[in-house]
Amino acid sequence: MNTTKKLGTLLFAFVIMLTFQHCDKEEINPAPTVLVSPTTASNIPGEDVAAELTIEAPNGAQYLTVYIAGVEEEQIPLAGEDLSAPIPYEYTIPADAAIGATIVISFQVTDNENYPSEITNFIVTVGDPVIKLEGTLATQTLDADKPYLLKGQVFIPTGVTLTIPAGTVIKGDKATKAVLIVQPGGKLVANGEANNPVVFTSAQAVNVRDRGDWGGIVILGNAFVNQAAKPAIEGIQPSQNYGSSLAESATPATNATENSGTLKYVRIEYAGVELTPNNETNGLTMGGVGNGTTIEYVQSSFGGDDSFEWFGGTVNAKYLVSLSTWDDDFDTDYGWGGNVQWGLAVRNPFFADQSGSNAFESDNQGTAVTTPGCDQTASNTGSSANCTRGVFSNISVLGPRETNARTISGNYQHGMHIRRRSSISVFNSFISGYRLGLRVDDDGTWFNINNGYGVFANNVLSVPGPAGTATSATAAEGLYVTNIKFHANNDGTIDALATAGNATSIATWWTASSNGSFYNVTATTSFSDIGVNPNLFWAAQTSATFPSNPNFALIAGSGVNDLNTGASFTNGKLTGGFFTTTTYRGAFGSTDWTDGWSEFQPISKVY
Repeated sequence: MNTTKKLGTLLFAFVIMLTFQHCDKEEINPAPTVLVSPTTASNIPGEDVAAELTIEAPNGAQYLTVYIAGVEEEQIPLAGEDLSAPIPYEYTIPADAAIGATIVISFQVTDNENYPSEITNFIVTVGDPVIKLEGTLATQTLDADKPYLLKGQVFIPTGVTLTIPAGTVIKGDKATKAVLIVQPGGKLVANGEANNPVVFTSAQAVNVRDRGDWGGIVILGNAFVNQAAKPAIEGIQPSQNYGSSLAESATPATNATENSGTLKYVRIEYAGVELTPNNETNGLTMGGVGNGTTIEYVQSSFGGDDSFEWFGGTVNAKYLVSLSTWDDDFDTDYGWGGNVQWGLAVRNPFFADQSGSNAFESDNQGTAVTTPGCDQTASNTGSSANCTRGVFSNISVLGPRETNARTISGNYQHGMHIRRRSSISVFNSFISGYRLGLRVDDDGTWFNINNGYGVFANNVLSVPGPAGTATSATAAEGLYVTNIKFHANNDGTIDALATAGNATSIATWWTASSNGSFYNVTATTSFSDIGVNPNLFWAAQTSATFPSNPNFALIAGSGVNDLNTGASFTNGKLTGGFFTTTTYRGAFGSTDWTDGWSEFQPISKVY
């Protein structure tokens, strides 16, 4: 009996003990938890993303384990940490992270009982650091520290201003033929600085960039155009109309002072896209732009068509650089009536358009038909009031061919091609390096320039070839060439029965207007003699050796064509306050205004 009682007592005690042990196990607290907020984030390489972690650990938190892409990155001690509020977490996206990649950051908490939480994930997407400008823009100011990409046709509409600070780089997308278009009433304000320009350039890689990589800048306004109705600007679809036309009873004074913004210390590189033959965008296209607009210190380089083209309007410009463009350097049309002082053109011997490339090309429109107010003839009937009548002074053209031994593209034509009743004026300038110097096409144009509506004075014209005055309209070489049927006595009168092409009257008029000339350039000393460093011709270098920052200041010269002297500003077209009097002819005196902001080797420039 006693043994049985003892066994019963022991069994009862054991059951009691198991019961207490079982109760102890049920009182252990739950495993920890960790939640992340937000669960996703995005930023660009090199930048930070942030989140907050809410941790609950009833048994006390021991440490937090962070995994990046499944690999343990770090363990963060949590002992003694106040977990009553979320704790911050910050992650820096690697600078070399692939755009569009996803980075999974995982969190797991371990408590003081060594119990782990379930893993929670923070998903980080690597964003594109390039800010895309596309479609129709709203008024905004860009950030010079951020990269931008134009995609497709980008519009600045009426009432909207796009402001671009100094140092900003904007690239144009090649695949979408990006082009920036300021519609009439919109404004583009790009204010670079002499040592910190605004740059519009190709989005292609270093040493891959080429002409036509994007569409360039088109500025449209409401100033006068000498067309029957509002024209549509070239190269843009759907059509973009501009200007104030004859159908609206417009005159050259209509909206003449309109302000479409500012381009100052700006480079435009590899711009200009041909959509169809003779339907292209340029480096900088201006259509009906008023003279309240500021265009100063602008370089257009390696363009796919013209560097600068004016379609009507009154906009002025100073300090323009055209580098190695494909077609024309300075193209004027549709009654443009502004002024330009100080311009430089440097031509590549082998970059020329099948349409025929010139330094100056001046028209009224694409055909020789008359328009009201621009319908004069050689017999002094009609009017020149609405003709293209802009004024250039202090331009230097270093054409594709420095000596007559130089081989150049067969598409190069004229230093100046003046036609279709243009009454453009050129003063105090140096034009060189083309097969043909000056071509005057038609009777109406001759009437304008022979009667002072268009003036060419105090210039120096040079061609490297051995021909002076041409006697045929189809001459391949010559200082002067024409399609006009001048009278056989070469007095400047027209004889409808004569054979076209004898340019003697043009040569006589040129010399009588205080202009100089020389031809048959067999040695580069011809340029040293007039104050021009012959090494500044692109033809004298190679694409690899032409300096990125050449010095265009004149050197000492001598003789009647010395560019250090000979300028004159007495003609009435040079009065009115826009033009600054110089003693030198051409774009430069003793200083080089291209220094600091321009770039003559953009293909290797890292942006």
